[in-house]
Amino acid sequence: MNSIVLTLAGISIFMMAGCNLKKAATEDMVTENISNAVSQYSLMTNRIEASDCIMNPKTLDEKQQVVYASYDDWTSGFFPGSMWYLYQLTGDEKWEKLAVKYTESLDSVQYLTWHHDVGFMVGCSYLNGMRLGQKDYKSVVLQTARSLSTRFRSGAGIIQSWDADKGWQAQRGWKCPVIIDNMMNLELLFEATRLSGDSTYYNMAVSHADRTLKEHFRSDGSCYHVVDYEPETGTVRSRQTAQGYADESAWARGQAWAIYGYTVCYRYTHKPEYWEQACRIYDFIFTNKHLASDLIPYWDYDALNIPNEPRDVSAAAITAAALYELSMYLPNPRYKKTADKILTSLSTPAYRAKVGENGNFILMHSVGSIPHNAEVDVPLNYADYYFLEALSRKREMEKQVVCKKVL
Repeated sequence: MNSIVLTLAGISIFMMAGCNLKKAATEDMVTENISNAVSQYSLMTNRIEASDCIMNPKTLDEKQQVVYASYDDWTSGFFPGSMWYLYQLTGDEKWEKLAVKYTESLDSVQYLTWHHDVGFMVGCSYLNGMRLGQKDYKSVVLQTARSLSTRFRSGAGIIQSWDADKGWQAQRGWKCPVIIDNMMNLELLFEATRLSGDSTYYNMAVSHADRTLKEHFRSDGSCYHVVDYEPETGTVRSRQTAQGYADESAWARGQAWAIYGYTVCYRYTHKPEYWEQACRIYDFIFTNKHLASDLIPYWDYDALNIPNEPRDVSAAAITAAALYELSMYLPNPRYKKTADKILTSLSTPAYRAKVGENGNFILMHSVGSIPHNAEVDVPLNYADYYFLEALSRKREMEKQVVCKKVL
């Protein structure tokens, strides 16, 4: 009996030691990435603060000069959001002060009604300020939700993305275009209902998610980029792309927006069809014959010259962040394992810049829009944002892991 007890005790000690080693390895990877991010963003913010101007880094131009986003650019919330995550990851009040400063510089965004991406802009900045900094930004969130709701087309049951009569969009002949990216703006509406008790916003978000689920996806789980509707009736006029390789191709970042968006929708509604759709998208991405072994996708899964096509690190970072959340709702360990592998790849010199390089952005090799010849193989502020979000989610999940005792 004693020998059995001793053997079981030895196994238990061995298992606990193994868990501790795994935890240490995870903490080392996360800690090292945090240190790198702090170094890069300290250089970035020191330069901006020294200018005595409010500037919002977005990317690099062809001369490797930093391009700054205007307050009404769809990417304007990511830089403040990254600072909120650095505050969460480090506890350093320096990042909280900077996050507050650059978040509140976006105050005017709440009144934009021509912009469907206010969910990105205010969600990544003000909502994170509420979550991570306990700031009272309720009024901004609710006003932004009211502005976004003006784009809801009740006849079609969707939120219109671009205005079809302006800029290059007017040349496409669209009436009511909806892009898969718009799934990322629904969190703002869900939060508005949570904060106000007004179910109008929740109902709009669910309507949009349901229509997108019905009209945007192919049988293999991939999605179209753009679906154009008759706004009065909801009839689908066309299914096309704006930033992908072709209308019938699978634009990589579009698939990332989709898996992230439906994971968020499940968080707020617990409707099983949403996590089922997220799982279908996962299966499409990670069984795709054109996905590289390191899980960093080419910019479009059907691009003509794979493997000689640019990678899109932003799509990988978005997907990793989504998978960490999805793994909390489903018992299958593959989602977290996949996210871990993506994060490990992004942490290598192939994708993560050396300190002092890359305009002080963290990640290299993202793609904005190849059809528009815009932001090709450059750093992008949203790639950094979702990388930091993925790191944060991984660390929080690992804190909750408890090794099972061997009885």
